[in-house]
Amino acid sequence: MSKHEQRSEQAGRAAALLLAEAVRRIYPEAKLGMGGLVNQGFYYDFDFSGESSVPTSAELAAIQEEMRSVAAESSRRSVMRLSRAEAQRLFEEKGELWKVELLREADKDEDQDEDEVLLLKRDAYLDLLLEEGMPPNDAESAEVSFRLLSVAGAYWQGDSGNAVLQRIYGVAFESAEELESYLIWQEEAQQRDHRKLGKQLELFMFADEATGMPFYLPKGTILRNELERLAREFLQKFGYEEVRTPFIMDRAMWEQSGHFEHYRENMYFSELDNTQVAVKPMNCPGHMLMFKRKRHSYKELPIRYAEFGQVHRYEYSGALNGLFRVRTFCQDDAHLFVRPDQVEEEILRTIELIQSVYELFGFAYSLELSTRPQHSMGSDEQWELAEAGLRRALEAAQAPYVVNAGDGAFYGPKIDFHIKDALGRSHQCGTVQLDFQMPGKFGLSYIDERNEKRTPIVIHRAVYGSIDRFLGILIEHYAGAFPLWLAPVQVMLLPVAGAHEVYASELREKLAAAGIRAEVDKRNEKLGYRMREAGLAKIPFFAVVGDKEQAGGSLQVRERGDKNQREYDVESFIAMASEQVRGRRS
Repeated sequence: MSKHEQRSEQAGRAAALLLAEAVRRIYPEAKLGMGGLVNQGFYYDFDFSGESSVPTSAELAAIQEEMRSVAAESSRRSVMRLSRAEAQRLFEEKGELWKVELLREADKDEDQDEDEVLLLKRDAYLDLLLEEGMPPNDAESAEVSFRLLSVAGAYWQGDSGNAVLQRIYGVAFESAEELESYLIWQEEAQQRDHRKLGKQLELFMFADEATGMPFYLPKGTILRNELERLAREFLQKFGYEEVRTPFIMDRAMWEQSGHFEHYRENMYFSELDNTQVAVKPMNCPGHMLMFKRKRHSYKELPIRYAEFGQVHRYEYSGALNGLFRVRTFCQDDAHLFVRPDQVEEEILRTIELIQSVYELFGFAYSLELSTRPQHSMGSDEQWELAEAGLRRALEAAQAPYVVNAGDGAFYGPKIDFHIKDALGRSHQCGTVQLDFQMPGKFGLSYIDERNEKRTPIVIHRAVYGSIDRFLGILIEHYAGAFPLWLAPVQVMLLPVAGAHEVYASELREKLAAAGIRAEVDKRNEKLGYRMREAGLAKIPFFAVVGDKEQAGGSLQVRERGDKNQREYDVESFIAMASEQVRGRRS
C-alpha cells in the first residue's frame, strides 16, 4: 500500500470516529455499532431504536457540522488501554450492547492474542478501537476534510439473520482540494448513472411485477442485439459453435454438478411432474450434457460451445442495483473442452479474444489470478495444476497480473479481467476459468491416440460476463452518447415543415436500406425545439431537410457535439456513415 493510500485510510478512520461522537451528541439515545472503511470512504453503523426518529439524508448536514465541532475539540480526548473484561463491563453499564457483542466475538477469535483493547474517551463518551492503525492523532482529526453522503439500512455485520442498523456513509480526504475533486467526480458519476440515462433514453425499465428483472425497451434491445452481433463475429473468428440449453433442469443434475451444494441459496426451485427442478443460474451443466451425448476422438478437441444464456440468480432486494445487480441476466458463456496439451494455447487464444473486444470500446483493463476459495471441490494436486496452468498462460501472454487469493470459483481458479470506465472505476467483467472437476462429475471422456478413455479439461470463459451489466457499464462509460455503430437511433431526420415529411420519409428508407437506423421527427413542434430534443437524446447525427434540401436531393447534417452543420448529398452521407458503422469507431 502506498503512503498516499495509507494516509487516505487514516483520514477515513479519523472521520468515522468523528461521526460516531457527533451522532451521539445529537442523538443521545443512539447506540454505537461499528465503523469501517469502504472504497473511497468510511461508514458507521448506529442503532436508533431508542430515538424518536432516524436521521434522514436531509439531516446529514447537521451531523457534519457537529463533526467539525468534535474535531475542533480533539485535544480533550484520551485513549485508554483496558482488559477486555473491564471494557466489556464499562460498555454494559452504558447499555452499548453492540460493543459488548464485538468484544465477546473478539474473545472467541483464536488469532486474537491480546487481552487488552483500546478505548477512545472524551468526558462521558466512550468508543471501542478494534481496527489496526486507530486512533489517528489529534492533528489528523482536526485537519481531515470530509462529507457525509447517505444513510441506509444495513444488517449487523452483514448477516441477514441479524438486526438492521442504520449506516451513515461518507468520504474523507487529507485536504479540501482532494475532497472538492471527489465531489466534482461524484457529480459527473451521478449524471452518467445508467438508471437515470436508461429511463431518459428509453432503453430499459423495471416493474414491481418482476422485481430485479429488467424489461428491455426497443432502443435497449437494439443495444443488446449489437453487443451480441459483435460477440458472434468473434465466435466465428475463434472457432466456436453456438448452442442453447433449457432454462429449467432437474435438481439432481445441479447436485451432480456441485451447484446445489455451493450455490443453492442463490437458486430458484420448483416441481414438475413430481420431480424437483431448478431454474439455471449458470449454463455450464447444460454444456456438459451436450458434450456427453456422443463419443469424441482426441482429434475433435478442442470443442468450443458458446451460448447467450439467460440465467436467474436470487439476490436480496436491498442488493439490487439497476443493471449492475439483477435477478436475471444474459451471460455470454462458453465452455471449451480440451486435452491437457491444448490448455495453454486455448487460454492464450481466449485472452486474445477478450482483449480484442475490450479494445473496440477503448477500455483499459487489468488482470487478476483468483485462487482456491475456502469452499471448493477437488484435490490439492488438481488445484495446484490448474493454478500453475493459468500462471503459465499469463506469463506466456506477457500480461501483468495480481493474485486475488481465495476468490476462485468453487470448481477451479480463474483469470478475471477488470475494465476501467471513463471515470476510472473498475468493473470485473471477463473471466477465464480452468476446471478439472466438473468433467469428472459428469463422466465426460474422449478417446485418445492409444484408444483409451481420457477426461477432458474444461475452460469456462465469458467476455462481457453479464451482457446486462456490461450494457450498464457502457451507458455510464459513454454517458449515453454511444458511438455510431452502437447507437439505437443513428440519424434523426427533421423536416422543417409538413411539406418536407415525404422527402424525410424517403431518406429514412434509403438509410434503412443501407443498414443505418434512422427516424423522422414529425411532431408539430418548432424546429429548434426538435433539434434540442435530438441533442438530449444523444443521437449521433441529426439532419434538417427543407425546401433547398428537397430540391437538391441533399440534407443538412449536424454531428453530436458539433455546433456546425454540413450539407451532404444523400449518397455521400450514406457512404460516410456506413464506413463509421463498419469500422465500429468508438
